[in-house]
Amino acid sequence: MRPRCEVTITDIALNPDASRVLAKPFVPGLEDVGPTGSRAGAVIERILRLDESEVSDALTDVTKRFAGRHRDIEAIWHAQSERVLPLMNGGHPLSAARKLLIGAYFTHEYAIEGAALANPSMVPWLDTASDGSQAFVLSVRCIGEGHRSAIGFRTGAVTADGSIRIDPPSRFVTYAGGEPGVHSRRVFHARLDNLGHDLDELAQLLSMLPPMFDDADLGSALAALTGSSPRPSTDLMTHANALSQWAYRVEFPEETEISERVLWPHAPPEYHGMEDARFVLFHGSDGAATYFATYTAFDRNVISLQLLETNDFRSFTSGPMAGTAALGKGMALFPRQIGNEYVALTRSDRETNGIAMSDDLRHWEATEQVQVPHEAWEATQLGNCGSPIETPDGWLVLTHGVGPMRTYSMGAILLDLDHPTKVIGRTVEPILAPSNAERDGYVPNVVYSCGAMAHGDQLVIPYGIADQRIGVATLSLQELIGSMA
Repeated sequence: MRPRCEVTITDIALNPDASRVLAKPFVPGLEDVGPTGSRAGAVIERILRLDESEVSDALTDVTKRFAGRHRDIEAIWHAQSERVLPLMNGGHPLSAARKLLIGAYFTHEYAIEGAALANPSMVPWLDTASDGSQAFVLSVRCIGEGHRSAIGFRTGAVTADGSIRIDPPSRFVTYAGGEPGVHSRRVFHARLDNLGHDLDELAQLLSMLPPMFDDADLGSALAALTGSSPRPSTDLMTHANALSQWAYRVEFPEETEISERVLWPHAPPEYHGMEDARFVLFHGSDGAATYFATYTAFDRNVISLQLLETNDFRSFTSGPMAGTAALGKGMALFPRQIGNEYVALTRSDRETNGIAMSDDLRHWEATEQVQVPHEAWEATQLGNCGSPIETPDGWLVLTHGVGPMRTYSMGAILLDLDHPTKVIGRTVEPILAPSNAERDGYVPNVVYSCGAMAHGDQLVIPYGIADQRIGVATLSLQELIGSMA
C-alpha cells in the first residue's frame, strides 16, 4: 500500500476586500440593466445651471469623501470630463471646478472584490534571493458587481525554511486603458473560416497580411480589397475589423505597485469577465524568460481563450487563441517547449485531460487524450489546476475532479518528461478536498487552483475556497510523487 501524502493547510487567508475600488467611467442611461440611451447631455445641462457657489460646495464635498480612496482622483475626474464635454451643446467657458465636478458625475466606483476572490495562480518573481527565499506573484480572480471578473495580483515570498508571506495589497486600485495590439494571421484565418466566409475571398485577404500584423496592416489590406474586383463582402470586412479588437495591450504607470494593477476587460469577447488565468514562467529555447497566461474570456454568452503575455507585470499584451484544442476552458501551457513544439494541457471536450501542441502558441489543433475520469471523486469531469511543474521524475500536473453534489477536489498526475502524453503516475485519492470549514461560499463545495509553485521539495498550492476566498496548502513533492499509483 502506497503512503499517503501529508498536506499542510496554512493559516493564510485572503478574503475579498470591498474597499478596493476602481474609479471607472460612468454614463447615466448606459447601465447594464434597464432601458438604454445616454442621458449625459441632460445631466451636463443640470450641472451648468448650478451657480459657482453650488459647484464649489459640491466639489469640496465629493473631494473630501473620495480623495483618499484613489491615487489621484482629480486627474481621473479631469480625464473623464474631457471625454464627456464634447457631448455638451454650446461652447460655454467653464471654470476648473465645474469641469472637475462634471468629471465626478461621470465617474463611479467599482468594488473589484465586492463579491469574491478566487482561482489563484502563483509564479516565481525575480531570482532566488541569497538567503534562499523565493519571491512570487500571485494572480487572483476578482469578482465584483454583476459577477464581472477581472485579474488582480498579490506579491509575497517563500523563505528557505518554507514559511510563506503574502504582502498586504496596495490600498489603491488602478487599471490602464487598452491600446490596439498585434494580430496572428493563423488565428484570423481560423476564426473567420469558422464564420463561413468564402474561401477565395478569405484567401485574398490573408495573402496581403504578414504572419503577425497590426491594425494599420489590416486597414491597408481591406482598403486594397475594397478597390478590387469582385469587391469583398461587407460581412468579411465587418468581421475582420471586429476581430481586430480582440488583441490589445495595456501599460500601467511605473509608480504603481503590482498589487495595485488590475487587468480589466477590454476586448469584446471578455466584456463580462476575464476568468481563471493560468500563469506560467516560460523559458524559451533561446533562454529568454516570459510570463504567459491563458485565461477564459466571457461575453455573457460565449467563452473563448485569450493569451496574456508580460515580462514585468506592468506591460501586458492580450490576444485570441484558435483551433479545435483551444475550445472551452482550462488550457494551461507547459513552461518550456518539448522538442520544437509548444505544449499545453487542454480540456476541449469538457470532461477529460488532454495534451495539445502548437508551433506558435496561438493556434492549437488536435488534442490527445491522456486522462479520463476514473475515481468516484472525479467521475463527473476532470481538468487541470494550472501549468505543469517540471521535476526530475516527470511533469507534475495538479488536477481537479468533480464528484457527487458537484464537489470539486484536487489530485495530481505525473507525465513523462519527453513524451507528455504518457501518464506514469496518478493520485487515487484527492490530495485536497473541501473541509467542513471550506464548504460554504459563493459557489459551495469547491477547492480549485489555477497554478502552484515549487520551492525545493516544497509544493505551494494557493487555492480558491468555494469561489469566495483563497487559502494556501503545502506538501512535499517527493511524498506526493511517492504516493502515486
